[in-house]
Amino acid sequence: MGINVGGGGRDDDPMLDINMTPLIDVMLVLLIMFIVTIPIMTHAVKLDMPRPNPNAVTPPVPPEVIELEIDYDGTILWNQTVVPSLGTLEQYFSQEAVKEPQPELHIRANKRAKYDTVAKVLALAQRQGVNKIGFVGMEQFAE
Repeated sequence: MGINVGGGGRDDDPMLDINMTPLIDVMLVLLIMFIVTIPIMTHAVKLDMPRPNPNAVTPPVPPEVIELEIDYDGTILWNQTVVPSLGTLEQYFSQEAVKEPQPELHIRANKRAKYDTVAKVLALAQRQGVNKIGFVGMEQFAE
């Protein structure tokens, strides 16, 4: 290791030599690390990926979506069409429950709709065998 002990000269002279030994040590360590890791980085793994089968089964068709809106005054809309009574709605539910795949029922209830109306619609759907029921637009109640 090189150390400048100030062999001759006065004590108040500034030291002009930079000790390069630690810098060279660090550079050599980094060089050795790069040399060791380069063969590891270039090693590739060969994978035999499966080929797509042209006779494969096509993905299933997504189910039909039924938009059911319940307005604040109790008006029920089935895909933008007014439903005249709960009996008609019951017939709609029984027709849709036997379809395969069963359609999804998306209920969008108005903020001011009566809970009684929404509960009756849910009960009718359940009694007729409609299983895929979801509520849409619930962000209005998060206020």
